[in-house]
Amino acid sequence: MAKTPETEHPVKAFGWAARDTSGTFSPINFSRRATDERDVQFKVLYCGICHSDLHMSKNEWGFTQYPVVPGHEIVGVVTEVGNKVEKFKIGDKVGVGCLVGSCRQCDQCTDDLENYCPKQIISFNSTYVDGTVTYGGFSDIMVADEYYVIRWPENFPLDVGAPLLCAGITMYSPLRYFGLDKPGLNVGVVGLGGLGHVGVKFAKAFGAKVTVISTSISKKKEAIEHLGADEFLVSSDPEQLQAGASTLDGIIDTVSAVHPLAPLLSLLKPHGKLVLVGIPPEPLEIPVFPLLSGRKAVVGSVIGGIKETQEMIDFAAKHNVLPDVEMIPIDYVNTAMERLLKSDVKYRFVIDVAKSLKSE
Repeated sequence: MAKTPETEHPVKAFGWAARDTSGTFSPINFSRRATDERDVQFKVLYCGICHSDLHMSKNEWGFTQYPVVPGHEIVGVVTEVGNKVEKFKIGDKVGVGCLVGSCRQCDQCTDDLENYCPKQIISFNSTYVDGTVTYGGFSDIMVADEYYVIRWPENFPLDVGAPLLCAGITMYSPLRYFGLDKPGLNVGVVGLGGLGHVGVKFAKAFGAKVTVISTSISKKKEAIEHLGADEFLVSSDPEQLQAGASTLDGIIDTVSAVHPLAPLLSLLKPHGKLVLVGIPPEPLEIPVFPLLSGRKAVVGSVIGGIKETQEMIDFAAKHNVLPDVEMIPIDYVNTAMERLLKSDVKYRFVIDVAKSLKSE
């Protein structure tokens, strides 16, 4: 007889889970594995909410294992370490992002790109090496191999900073990899949500000139006056597109809805790159002629490896790059998911786990 989530491991844990495709969350008792020799156990203080938590809770990608405890922007304080742990000690501030495992042997892993390992293990709704399902940060404690744990910089806020572990690295990695991290470059950011607003901040910290591209003119003031963008383009306005033609060195496209790529490609200089980081539900149409005539590229990127995630957090601390967040108690999570679906948040929800999660 299969063990229940509550009994399959020795360490009692408590959190909030979705149990079916309604995506409705409610309290759950479950269990974590005992802290192994290279494991770090920590008390979860805060956890960001990502759009993928919403997709997964409703099984919109077709592979959710219920009950699902989401959360992969997890920060807290170390409470226990295995006897062979070298990087951390009790009391350290730490974070865990999207990854808790990989093969550590393939070309991607040996190149510090565990996020592209074919055997990667995600923080929740994935199958761990012991065959059990992983559970995320909508919970009171977390256990992870020290290799996948991020050291949190001193004097850098855990609460506001938590979303950097997904939203931050999702934007930082393509800016770095595709060479859009140089002062003086012209970088476009499509969409001004949880990802986009962090992308604007990182690109500005790199010294780039930033153009926000949106369907909504109502976001112009926010983009320029609050987030520090240099320009704002309404992507549905032909005159604005014409004025911005061939001006951008690269564009990071965060939009997860079906949308046309031709207008964005027109904004790129020759040899420019359009980097997709959103996940639309249907395939996007790629016009070939602008690619050929300008040697332009449409490429993709997803999160980053552990080494780069640590680099990103350290860079963010040095340059004071922090998301704009709304703090919520965990019993607000169902309302938060409804608001997230409507893009009704500026710009990222963070659950105050330690203060609001009460076991039953």
